[in-house]
Amino acid sequence: MSEGRRPRKQPPRTPNSPSSDAPNKSLTIPITPRSLFPARMARPRRLLLPPALAAALALLALFALFRPFLPPAGPLSIGSTTFLRASSSAPSLPQVRIYVYDLPRRFTYGVVESYVLARGSALPDDPASLRYPGHQHSAEWWLFTDLTRPGRPAASPVTRVDDPEEADLFYVPFFSSLSLVVNPIRPAGTAGVVEPAAGGPVYSDERMQEELVEWLEGQEYWTRNKGRDHVFICQDPNALYKVIDRVKNGVLLVSDFGRLRPDQASLVKDVILPYSHRINPFKGEIGVEDRKSLLFFMGNRYRKEGGKIRDILFQVLEGEEDVIIKHGTQSRESRRMATHGMHTSKFCLHPAGDTPSACRLFDAIVSLCIPVIVSDQIELPFEDVIDYKRIAMFLDTNKAVKPGYLTAQLRKISTERILEYQKELKVVSRYFEYEDPDGTVNEIWRQVSLKLPLIKLMNNRDKRLVQRAGSDCACVCSSWNQTSDLKP
Repeated sequence: MSEGRRPRKQPPRTPNSPSSDAPNKSLTIPITPRSLFPARMARPRRLLLPPALAAALALLALFALFRPFLPPAGPLSIGSTTFLRASSSAPSLPQVRIYVYDLPRRFTYGVVESYVLARGSALPDDPASLRYPGHQHSAEWWLFTDLTRPGRPAASPVTRVDDPEEADLFYVPFFSSLSLVVNPIRPAGTAGVVEPAAGGPVYSDERMQEELVEWLEGQEYWTRNKGRDHVFICQDPNALYKVIDRVKNGVLLVSDFGRLRPDQASLVKDVILPYSHRINPFKGEIGVEDRKSLLFFMGNRYRKEGGKIRDILFQVLEGEEDVIIKHGTQSRESRRMATHGMHTSKFCLHPAGDTPSACRLFDAIVSLCIPVIVSDQIELPFEDVIDYKRIAMFLDTNKAVKPGYLTAQLRKISTERILEYQKELKVVSRYFEYEDPDGTVNEIWRQVSLKLPLIKLMNNRDKRLVQRAGSDCACVCSSWNQTSDLKP
């Protein structure tokens, strides 16, 4: 569409080639009686109904009254754990209608092209073969291609509409996480602006953020409700950092709140996403026979902020029997080694990094390697349907760094309990598979759809409020646990 003020009603269409200005085609990557009791009356001389029949009718009346508040599908029990089935498999509410902004191409496919050029590669002759780089923040690609593909599943919690007047929510499909890493090198003093290796115009993520918000501010539907009904994906902790205060009213899809203030993001209005796992899922059966290592970790030893705990854990765990702990960075060989390590270990360590969460947690889940989480500020995806205490161990930071403490706790876990953990990991692993038709993407949309009642509340509330002095945190502000001081 043009870059005018108001999105026009779009007729149903078959997505065109990504070479057109509108990103309409999904690309392939290798990849929902007035009272129960009568008013007081005089005691009757005899019962009007037999007691059993009266009790049955009362139960039926209670069921009819409370049925709208019950989950749409029964719980799925595994051992002592109950995981609720996602409503996406049996939606009980009308689908939330979502309008996808037809952004200028530079914010979607253009970001992918800039990434390719910045690495000295040539663009493909056939635009349809353009590939989104596989990395841990590829959720933005999966959501975009899900909304733009033809024949979306009827069971999805959201349905795409072509008329913005019909929309409940507006999706802004800017590839913000990929935009952040388009330039492979960021010399000091250049604010991340680097000439692509293959030549061409300078790419600036900061400029792209500014241009995106300027474009949005020219749209009628952005200004109508102060952006509250707009959905942004900013999975990388630094994505949209320059304009976050201008878009914070919207629903933010994030990995954690590590670099966001309480007035910018909260569990009340936003959605926590899982990273895309970077290693191959474990395809075998549960068991401990082939898992000879007690604990495995492979990752960058030296991190900033809360991630300083990693170096301390290296110091206390190196040399422990049956423990594999290695320093490593992202590479094909590192992923191969991590896959083998996670598939042959009973427990996988997940310490905080620069921010509280990382893709390593989700690598462990799909590997059926029991996560040992040492990250006091971590937020986790889909906690209304997953009880993480049943699939992972959580250790207090100050205790975990005491020599001998962490491994002593793990050695206390019986084989039977390890098998229970593995069974439950296997049940929930689909929630972390972006490729699964009933997996991560569907669950993200379910989580987004649950924000709509709050958005409507805020919009209606805003219409009647007089101007207030100071910050109004009555609806969306929240706080979270603070990381304890680290002591070796």
